[in-house]
Amino acid sequence: MKFTNTIITGTGSYIPTEIKTNKDFENNEFFDAKNEIIAGEGSVITEKFQGITGIEERRYVSDDLTVSDIATIAAQRAIENAGIDPETIDQIVVAQNFGDVKKGTIQTDVLPSIAARVKHNLKIENPSCIAFDMIFGCPGWIQGVIHADTYIKAGVGKTFLVIGAETLSRVLDMHDRDSMIYSDGAGATIIQAVESDEKKGLLSWEAASHTKDEAYYLFLGKSNKPNEDDKIRYIKMHGRKIYEYALSNVPPAMKNAIDKSGYNIEDVKKILIHQANEKMDEAMIKRLYRSYKQNPPENIMPMSIHKLGNSSVATIPTLFDKLNRGLDETHKISNNDLLVFASVGAGMNLNAFAYKY
Repeated sequence: MKFTNTIITGTGSYIPTEIKTNKDFENNEFFDAKNEIIAGEGSVITEKFQGITGIEERRYVSDDLTVSDIATIAAQRAIENAGIDPETIDQIVVAQNFGDVKKGTIQTDVLPSIAARVKHNLKIENPSCIAFDMIFGCPGWIQGVIHADTYIKAGVGKTFLVIGAETLSRVLDMHDRDSMIYSDGAGATIIQAVESDEKKGLLSWEAASHTKDEAYYLFLGKSNKPNEDDKIRYIKMHGRKIYEYALSNVPPAMKNAIDKSGYNIEDVKKILIHQANEKMDEAMIKRLYRSYKQNPPENIMPMSIHKLGNSSVATIPTLFDKLNRGLDETHKISNNDLLVFASVGAGMNLNAFAYKY
């Protein structure tokens, strides 16, 4: 019996070169959501921040680059890694949230779409290669993979380029402590239909959107600093609500994906989870294993947040590219390993899938 599998055949990423350490924020003047100044030395504030999130530094793009630029670079590397002809790509799906925001501005630019710009940059002529953006918050790249899997299983597509790219440094309120969480980056994957005698690749998935009470946990709002221009909007979040939402909803989604795959929790070798907050990620992993009445094994969760921060849709594909290329000395993946991918973010949206490498 032959199976049509959804396989990630190539990966690529772009990690910006500009490093921003926590020390770079020590002279910032921080205000809370009530526009009241946060007392204390900058070093104390950043030290407390690192203790909660695990973030030591993050990456920002250089002034001349935009989301479509870094998405293109990551895509080129994934295409080369997969060894495919770009003209054979059926769809280009770019997960992003703010479009091309040029340095010195904060205006979202998605006309044309980022995917259309990437296709243009790659010089793909095939008009049957459909290019569009996926706006799904931080889980956008995973949702793009799920989209590709659905088309492959329906028999209406064979090769997909799915990218997660973001330049959050362009939409930050530097008077908000939460600004230290965010970073820039791009990760890309070539996803193809591959026939084989066994089931491999994407085995099962789970996704959900909660919007009744949760839609505005992440939003665009004015600066925390008093008397700033009210017309300018920055990325904002209700951190405690997001933490509670993620802890309650992501572990069950991961469990459902694992259970539907036909494998057991003991078979899972690595869990690649959205890199937003180290404490939150650890808590979600513990809750997942607790649902199986087990404790998490050591080295189950690769982390990139310490040095790269939260680059939204780019966090998981950039992390996977590192693992796929064997560049992580602590975490190695091998043929037939069972991996779990999971993310949560604005919407509120969440998703997860089980993948046999």
